[in-house]
Amino acid sequence: MAKRRTGDELVFLPLGGVGEIGMNLSLYGFGPDGNRQWIIVDFGITFANEFDEPGVDLIFPDLRFAEAERKSILGIIITHAHEDHFGALLDLWPRIKAPVYMTPFAAGLLAAKAEGHAGAPDIPVKSYKAGDRWRLGPFDIEAINVAHSIPESNALAIRTGLGTVLHTGDWKIDATPVLGHPTDFERIGAIAAETGIRALVGDSTNAVREGISPSEREVAASLTEIIGQAPGRVAVTTFASNVGRIRAVAEAAAATGRDVVVLGRAMHRSLDVARELGLLDGIKPFLGEDAYGYLPRDKVVALMTGSQGEPRAALAKVATGEHRNITLAPGDTLIFSSRTIPGNEKSVNAIQNALAGKGVRILTDRDALVHVSGHPRRGELARMYEYARPEVAVPVHGEAVHLNAHADLARHVGVPEVVVGGNGKMIRLAPGPAGIVDEAFAGRLFKDGRLVVLPDASGVKERRKASFAGVVVVSLALDGKGGIAADPEAVLIGIPDEDQRGEDFEDVVIDAAESTLEGLSRPRRRDLDTVAEAIKKAVRAAVAERWGKKPIVEVVVHEVD
Repeated sequence: MAKRRTGDELVFLPLGGVGEIGMNLSLYGFGPDGNRQWIIVDFGITFANEFDEPGVDLIFPDLRFAEAERKSILGIIITHAHEDHFGALLDLWPRIKAPVYMTPFAAGLLAAKAEGHAGAPDIPVKSYKAGDRWRLGPFDIEAINVAHSIPESNALAIRTGLGTVLHTGDWKIDATPVLGHPTDFERIGAIAAETGIRALVGDSTNAVREGISPSEREVAASLTEIIGQAPGRVAVTTFASNVGRIRAVAEAAAATGRDVVVLGRAMHRSLDVARELGLLDGIKPFLGEDAYGYLPRDKVVALMTGSQGEPRAALAKVATGEHRNITLAPGDTLIFSSRTIPGNEKSVNAIQNALAGKGVRILTDRDALVHVSGHPRRGELARMYEYARPEVAVPVHGEAVHLNAHADLARHVGVPEVVVGGNGKMIRLAPGPAGIVDEAFAGRLFKDGRLVVLPDASGVKERRKASFAGVVVVSLALDGKGGIAADPEAVLIGIPDEDQRGEDFEDVVIDAAESTLEGLSRPRRRDLDTVAEAIKKAVRAAVAERWGKKPIVEVVVHEVD
């Protein structure tokens, strides 16, 4: 353990994942203000909302603080391989270029993703497993096994000269997981007895829910019963990374005399890594989608991506009848073995309604035990605090309602200090009372096609406005003396054809442009910017008067000899 020097502080700074669910990225710093060494825990993304961020593919945390400190960043530690914890590596790692520590499963998924990622960086990965312990400068780090909905999930015990932090990562209590081992409370308790735990920085996702989550084994038993009773084909959609759930589906299929057909690139990628690491040992090989057509209806389970309504995923193509090999018909069953992420409800509902309209039976976690969360409810959080006995609780990984519920529980179980922060809020964990002591910039970056850009430079604001009120482009030509060289022309996109009077909106636009142009004196027409601005205002007002909405209006003025 590093020695403490005068002026040293232990600080925690989240740049994502606090006040929101997703995009987890946090820094721990040790040393005096202005001369700290840092580690980064997790490097995640969140997904764009089609309403708020139309056209955006992914959203990353803005790393400008970490970039400024990059020479002092000793390493990036990935707790597990969910996209909201490691999905930004391929795009943003070149901005930091620190060694990355991750488990074999996470490393395998990263390598598989890199194969399909144009210009993927060569990231130096150092593999670790639960129980491993290593040092990065003043940080002595130990990985502790926790149960979650993906293989090889870990909490981190981060020892420093000012105390030990338990960073829980994503976890739950599961005494009978399908894969891996239960959360290692004994080790957490031993660390608490050995060094004490100064601070617990913990998952808040389910802090509003009472009790303890069901086990994955209970889900497996329920899936076996449902599949065994299904008269026709069964399709199951779940997260490709949930290898334990996939194994449960495979075991249920085997127990009911069915073969598993796999659809979706992400599913194949995850299963290839899982097979290589022995996580699917004893499971009958899966079949390709070409086998679907010749298997009897009561002898097949189709396992596919698309549980979040992704338009390019296998399930969406099945729902629209566009999949070349897979169809679902009356008497078939579709199981959503997943939770709908907030913001995806509309697209998921559309898929469910499309298939229900064809007579397909839809089952979700509202109908049967086909999914359990990988995050702790209040009873599970209380158990964690019983073993860890921290002096400070810092709720993370949740929206405000989740953070506050976690904070209330921590106070209720007797944690002396509780600090609710937010992205960009730097919390001093030690020495002295814990609290927010500084603030750093914490924003977002948009992945938009091949670009990673700041929101203000992305054009998303204009896209959003265009989706509500359309676009009008007016073009005209003037000579050098302000004379009209060519009549105005207009292109209307997303505008109704006619107003309530039956007048063509293109005529409305042209009339507004011509009357405005004629009302400008020749000297004023020589200033092309003045002409463009006057016509823009007139066209927008004319359309708004007839339609009640103000479109985006762009005016292009050409000067000809």
